[in-house]
Amino acid sequence: MARSILLGLLWFGFVLYAFWGAPPNQPDTLALILALSQGNWDGLNPLVIALFNAMGILPVMYGALLFLDGRGQKLPAWAFAAGSFFLGAFALLPYLALRRDNPTFVGQKNIWLRWQDSRLLGLFCLIALVVLFIYGLGQGDWSDYGAKFANDRFIQVMSLDFCLLSLLFPILLGDDFDRRGLTEKKGWLWAIAFTPPFGAALYLALRPPTLTASGNVTVASMPTADRGN
Repeated sequence: MARSILLGLLWFGFVLYAFWGAPPNQPDTLALILALSQGNWDGLNPLVIALFNAMGILPVMYGALLFLDGRGQKLPAWAFAAGSFFLGAFALLPYLALRRDNPTFVGQKNIWLRWQDSRLLGLFCLIALVVLFIYGLGQGDWSDYGAKFANDRFIQVMSLDFCLLSLLFPILLGDDFDRRGLTEKKGWLWAIAFTPPFGAALYLALRPPTLTASGNVTVASMPTADRGN
């Protein structure tokens, strides 16, 4: 209950700040959004390009947890996952606040769920994030980004949204660990929590398949260096 209240307050505060506390959009904001969406990136700051595209990768990473988690929820997880591509944390925070603990997966995985459960999806997200960060950090103009962050609502809210999505990801991992027989390895949760978003993407690329409640449950293991502990 306390977690739900805190996440609800966080969502409410973020909405208030985004619409009433953040600086106004600039005259060229709409043109910037259209250019980013259409891939017309000539002359744009690589930092902004990388951030915008990373905001498309994070919802994919959340979906890899939400679609499986939603099997045991009353909430339509797919709706929140889909909304996150357009609204980011504005769409995901209500789900995180209202969902209930769901440490088991019941039933069979269809093709879509098998894809969400696959390491290949996690590997794609990890590679995409690394490429985007190398590109953005290596070629970006920090002074231009700082000026835009201070004066443009779109850039500032998108940046804060990225930080929220990165930091909130571990909230879903406890149940995901349980659904994969990794209960005894939850120490990984802290490593993931302190290395956002790369730790989360690495987890998705390494995690074993989800166990089903109707099957023979055995404790899975992460393919890591501490396997012998």
